[in-house]
Amino acid sequence: MIKQLLNTLFVQTQGAYLHLDHGTLVVEVQGEVRLQVPLHHLGGLVLFGNVLISPFLLHRCAEDGRQVVWFTEQGQFRARLVGPTSGNVLLRRAQHRALDEGGKKLYLARRFVEAKVKNARTVLQRAAREHSPGARLLEATNELRAILKRLGAVSSIDEARGLEGRAAAIYFEVFNELIITDEFGFNDRMKRPPRDPVNALISFLYTLLLNDCVAALEGVGLDPQVGYLHALRPGRPALALDLLEEFRAWWADRLALALLNRRQLSRKHFEARPGGAVYLNESGRRIVIEAYQRRKQDMIRHPLVGDRVPIGLLPHLQARLLARYLRDDLSEYLPFLGK
Repeated sequence: MIKQLLNTLFVQTQGAYLHLDHGTLVVEVQGEVRLQVPLHHLGGLVLFGNVLISPFLLHRCAEDGRQVVWFTEQGQFRARLVGPTSGNVLLRRAQHRALDEGGKKLYLARRFVEAKVKNARTVLQRAAREHSPGARLLEATNELRAILKRLGAVSSIDEARGLEGRAAAIYFEVFNELIITDEFGFNDRMKRPPRDPVNALISFLYTLLLNDCVAALEGVGLDPQVGYLHALRPGRPALALDLLEEFRAWWADRLALALLNRRQLSRKHFEARPGGAVYLNESGRRIVIEAYQRRKQDMIRHPLVGDRVPIGLLPHLQARLLARYLRDDLSEYLPFLGK
């Protein structure tokens, strides 16, 4: 996949070769030209896996202050090239400044919670359409809608966190109704450690997705540890956790439900540990990772970009939108809302 989005060229096609022809960036795959774009139209290049780039193009990007970012094929951050006049320090200053500006910090916290609640409600509504909904499931969707109405009036981070916590409790109270197989059940969300297979699966998917959010923020030059909704703690990727809220229900939870309801996972893929913890075993992790990587390749129309993009690029696009908001290039930050 070779795609230009938000003034950035994303190249995921393995074996692609990027070089410069006068002022035009050319992308070739096995000697065939796949894309030509004026270099001055691009603000950055994002390369995944085995993607080659000519030394002259690298030098030109460094000279112009154009960012080049390398990820593994699976999306793990590896390195970032910036020239001597990089704007990243200004971006990070803006990121820290927003942390001290009560209005901007609260605004971002509300947007992250809003996305989490809306996407959770969408998951419940989808389940209600596909299965015979119970009264509690319909009641939960109404309660989430009421929380969204209250969210716009919050005046502190603690209030936003309180509504986020209440919304999560409502959502997980009815999560068992979304599981249609008799082999698994869900009573309550238990994180550290997970005490049943469903919690183990959800936690594992959240970890995979959190790593992608960290990589996306690193790639754009933001500090993953300086967040707005989640409290700052040493070693905690607070901003990545903020970004993760947009994708928990729509991406991770829906994938978990698909793996369970389609019986791609069974009890044999989990193992109990001393103390009552339950985790995926090696074969279970392999199934989940393969499904997660396939899901990242699925295409979706991004509501703001207005183009079809791989799901795996969504954290990268949101990280770039967030960076633009922090730099005051955008008047508002629009979180990702799934359908």
